[in-house]
Amino acid sequence: MRIDLDLDLLRAFLAVSETGSFTAAAEVVGRTQSAVSQKILRLEDLIGARLFDRTSRSLALTEDGRRLLEPARRLLDLNDETVRLFRAPPVQGTLRLGVADDFIPHQLPGLLARFRRHHPGIHIDLRTGMSCDLVAAMTRGELELAIAQRGASGATGRLLWREPMVWIAAAGWRAEPDRPVPLVALPAPCSYRRIAEAALADQGRSVQVTCTASSLMGIQAAVRGGLGATVLGRSFVAPGLDILGAAEGWPPLPEIEIVLIGEDGAHADLAGPLVGFLTETLATPRLQFVA
Repeated sequence: MRIDLDLDLLRAFLAVSETGSFTAAAEVVGRTQSAVSQKILRLEDLIGARLFDRTSRSLALTEDGRRLLEPARRLLDLNDETVRLFRAPPVQGTLRLGVADDFIPHQLPGLLARFRRHHPGIHIDLRTGMSCDLVAAMTRGELELAIAQRGASGATGRLLWREPMVWIAAAGWRAEPDRPVPLVALPAPCSYRRIAEAALADQGRSVQVTCTASSLMGIQAAVRGGLGATVLGRSFVAPGLDILGAAEGWPPLPEIEIVLIGEDGAHADLAGPLVGFLTETLATPRLQFVA
């Protein structure tokens, strides 16, 4: 028997799975909560599988729901790409883009690959590095667009990404009491380093920088090797690393905010498609780690 999936139902499914509630999903798709609930029931009936475990207090994907996630995204991506092919004029050119090392490290390659499929005429000349260096490159006219940490060298712009900062150390690592805290850090000026030192100073604790690394991958490697603790976004917690929390006496930390700089510049025709793609894609808690 042939079954044609309804893209409208799939959009509702993704909205619920990515926001974690029918109420929030209703705002995303511009429908009532009841209408979204009905769409999910119709989709479950259509494919013959239950997609969500629902209780009065929680909502979670079932195993079948998790299986449907990636195919649903691919189908909607293909639909949107096809519509743009006929409805939007093609944009061509090279966009010089700077991306801070601490911007969603695991998702960025996939995001750029999806953008390339949607806009094959735009070539991305990508530079990665520390936020302060990218902001300086923007000032020198070496980049058209930059994704950098808010506050780095005065960086301001559209908020794209937010996640908690956390203390990170090798699994099982503990700081020695009554001795300066061994800190692994990027070279100054570095907001992570400044925030870590200030937070410990508020507790009356001193710091000894035991390792200075030139990249966030280097920071992770040094911490994994037991050279000390560091402060990074929560998305940098990898196998072999632990989060150090208040129970172990570590001070609270603020959130990190990543902003988009330069979207209103001279190359707005090239920047526009990327800006729209990123803001639409990153608008969901699935990527924002406030979920």
